[in-house]
Amino acid sequence: MNDLSADHYFRVIEAKLEQIKAFVGRERSLLMSILESMYRFSYGYVAGATGAAAVFPIDLVKTRIQNQRTNPSASGAMYKGYIDCFLKVLRNEGFLGLYRGLLPQVIGVAPEKAIKLSVNDFVRDKFYDYKGNIKYRYELLAGGCAGCCQVIVTNPLEIIKIRLQTAGEAAGGRKVRARKLIRDLGIVGLYKGVRACFVRDITFASIYFSSYANLKKWFANKDGYNNPFSLLAAGTCAGVPAAALATPFDVVKTRIQVIPRPGQMTYDGVVDTVQKIMKHEGPIAFTKGALARVCRSSPQLGITLFIYELLQRFFYVDFGGRASAGSSQALSQRRRLQPANVDHVGAYAFAVPVFTGIQTKFGITFPKFGTSSPIPQPQPQSQNED
Repeated sequence: MNDLSADHYFRVIEAKLEQIKAFVGRERSLLMSILESMYRFSYGYVAGATGAAAVFPIDLVKTRIQNQRTNPSASGAMYKGYIDCFLKVLRNEGFLGLYRGLLPQVIGVAPEKAIKLSVNDFVRDKFYDYKGNIKYRYELLAGGCAGCCQVIVTNPLEIIKIRLQTAGEAAGGRKVRARKLIRDLGIVGLYKGVRACFVRDITFASIYFSSYANLKKWFANKDGYNNPFSLLAAGTCAGVPAAALATPFDVVKTRIQVIPRPGQMTYDGVVDTVQKIMKHEGPIAFTKGALARVCRSSPQLGITLFIYELLQRFFYVDFGGRASAGSSQALSQRRRLQPANVDHVGAYAFAVPVFTGIQTKFGITFPKFGTSSPIPQPQPQSQNED
């Protein structure tokens, strides 16, 4: 049996040990579970802030297009499309106008993304079987739980961001302070439109995280390893269907939360908003901002998940739980075990990786028996006679 066979056995044994370790790891202490969640939350915070800042101008354009109450072809329309909106903001409000509401967005989106990422990972960990598999319905459930939990942060963040982003058109460019908005809205006002926010975030997160997990597997190499490029590709591609399918709920939420300009229609609740949009603008209005939403959400989440995964790889801490899928380097790239003696075949070639794997995983050291010095042989008795 050659060294390739030894490497194959080592691969199989290590995979089984990882499965057993992950399955048994569910019984770890509550403290370790809390520490792991805090660890993931901190990395999610950094990743979320970075991703949000990278695509904020696209988000501003998306919000203003969604808030437009008439068709782009109408004479009273402020913006004719995405590019027209971008250029008008740039011309009328300057370059910094593209970043209206950035500070509360970065401050707020970081914990929002941290909650989303850490809750999704936490719930998924509870549904893996000992083989490391998880059913699709549990992937959707984990994503839905993540989307539900993030609303506590998302809704106040969204209503402040939207009102800052639309301040340039609603108040003639007059500067609006986030602090004043919070004071004027109060606790109840900060959760205006929360029902639409719940539906949007649960729908989005369920689709996104299940798509991301499966795309990671598809982009992984033959040993299940995801390089950084495949992580970025999986995160970006997963955002396309999630953002597109959640857009109607985002339109409803935006209409409820924004301050209407004089003469614009007002909305009262989710049902009232849906009915008025259908009556006056038709079903096509529910797709407003879909392209900008996809162009914003896909790269934002791609960057966020990319940074989140890499932080866990570069600064890995083992809390006895499950490592991120696709984060282990391919075993075939490691040094293959070389038989100590080419004359030993069969059982010896199998035993070497078995005992090596056991020692590596459980910290056991088996006794070593060396043969460097020859075993003394009995000398024949002398035949000399007295």
